[in-house]
Amino acid sequence: MSRFSLPRRIVVGGALALAAGLSMAPLSAQAAGAYPDKPLRFIVPYPPGGPLDTTSRLLAKKVQAELGQPVVVENRAGAGGDIGADLIAKAPPDGYTLGMGAVAINAINPWLYSKLPFNPDKDFAPVTIVASVPNVLEVNLAFAQKNHIKTVHDLIAYAKAHPGKLNFGSGGNGSAGHLAGALFNLRAGVKTEHIPYQGAAPAQLALLSGQSDFMFDNLASSAGLIKDGKVLALAVTTAKRSSLLPDLPTMEQAGVKDFDLGTWFGIITTGGTPPAVVNKLNKAYADALRQPDVRKLLLSMGSDIQPMSVAQFTEFVKREKAKYKQIVKASGAHVN
Repeated sequence: MSRFSLPRRIVVGGALALAAGLSMAPLSAQAAGAYPDKPLRFIVPYPPGGPLDTTSRLLAKKVQAELGQPVVVENRAGAGGDIGADLIAKAPPDGYTLGMGAVAINAINPWLYSKLPFNPDKDFAPVTIVASVPNVLEVNLAFAQKNHIKTVHDLIAYAKAHPGKLNFGSGGNGSAGHLAGALFNLRAGVKTEHIPYQGAAPAQLALLSGQSDFMFDNLASSAGLIKDGKVLALAVTTAKRSSLLPDLPTMEQAGVKDFDLGTWFGIITTGGTPPAVVNKLNKAYADALRQPDVRKLLLSMGSDIQPMSVAQFTEFVKREKAKYKQIVKASGAHVN
């Protein structure tokens, strides 16, 4: 045996060990280096043309520059957002399929539906919040004028004097408007009747025509009606006033304690996606959300929230889910 044989074996063995070590390196580290090397698919679980769709498409253009790959937006509406969400949940956990999560998908539907095709705790990886938009307590203008209703206090006094007579419309059983109305009944100690419609737009028309007396509508879709004086806005449902309507009090300020509901949405991807990839998506979308034209769009919708880290958004979603468990239970809403 040559006196050089042993060292040669040591070198070869070391090289093999190094190669094996590299092959066993965490997938997240490998994915972070190469990601992304192909176009990304972005699922919007709602119809085209709405605030979520508009925002998603603007953000797609912004993050494409940073990620170096196209972001292709697809609308997959239905089942309160669950059809599109299911596509995200069942995609490979590689960061190439992401989409717009929302309060309904991530916090309400788990308690509202008897069975979901996905597990929202395990099948989604939160990336960052995009916007949080207040709902607004609005009253039919003619009804308000006839009954001298100018404040939330006036509406509560009327409801207590006429139990069961007042009704409120919403976009359907378990919708954000329905749950806000149920919470109003609970917190204000009144009894009003719920009228579900097939979507927020029909509910809004019912309010304008006087078929319903009041509703909790999303500020993004109702701001124009409020500014044109077609409905009477009494308060926003979030803990802070809206920069879009700064003179409008919160429900808490109007005398209804422990009332904090908003319609939020944010970027999610498939559960199990490597943390390094999720963090890269977080940075890309957070940078996009800080750009002036994106801020302007979000402010026009009534949202002035700032981007969150992955950890912050994850904790936010957990808190919202726990909160809505109690609200859905109080509302009695249930969908098979």
